[in-house]
Amino acid sequence: MTAPVIRRLGRVDYAPTVEAMRAYTAQRTDASDDEIWLCEHPPVYTQGIAGKAEHVLDAGAIPVVATNRGGQVTYHGPGQVVAYPLVDLRRLGYYVKEYVFRLEHALLRTLAEYGVTGHRVAEAPGIYVRPDDPRGHAAPTGPRRDPFEGLAKVAALGIKVSRHRTYHGVALNVAMDLEPFARIHPCGYAGLRTVDLSTIGIQVPWDEAAETLGSMLARGLSR
Repeated sequence: MTAPVIRRLGRVDYAPTVEAMRAYTAQRTDASDDEIWLCEHPPVYTQGIAGKAEHVLDAGAIPVVATNRGGQVTYHGPGQVVAYPLVDLRRLGYYVKEYVFRLEHALLRTLAEYGVTGHRVAEAPGIYVRPDDPRGHAAPTGPRRDPFEGLAKVAALGIKVSRHRTYHGVALNVAMDLEPFARIHPCGYAGLRTVDLSTIGIQVPWDEAAETLGSMLARGLSR
């Protein structure tokens, strides 16, 4: 079994990191290693290719960077683990839908390591938790007009695939200042609550959470 190479970048600016991913993806060959880049970013809002300006309510001094991933606006900042898998889907043998499933599964397994139950929401990529009962296994039930009722987002997902090769990735909120999320419609959803592990009572060092997520991603994306 060959697992992706994990690279630990530390805290790096967003725009040059995206450019480095783009360059790696453009230049790689069929023999190139798959990689997973682990990092955190200084405060930045990133807007996906379908992003709408009205979803940024008040950016203030935080820069807004247009990028080529899927999805709408999200926030990156210190205390958030960002993981960028750069993998060859054709070589791995599966399509984009399964790739997204595997990314979300790695996030779910990471949360489970800390006793937290994560939830998926149909048509809303990312992972959610029940802030009132983060360790409970029951999913919200019953008729709901709001698919996010009782849930809050703890991890975001946005990817780019070029010639079967991926970049961008996932972001897990560990222990961060959540106020900037209140100045956007996270991922395009007005009123969507965002939490981090610290908010729901899980105290874990950034480095440990990064290693856990990196390990879960590598396991799920091995060939």
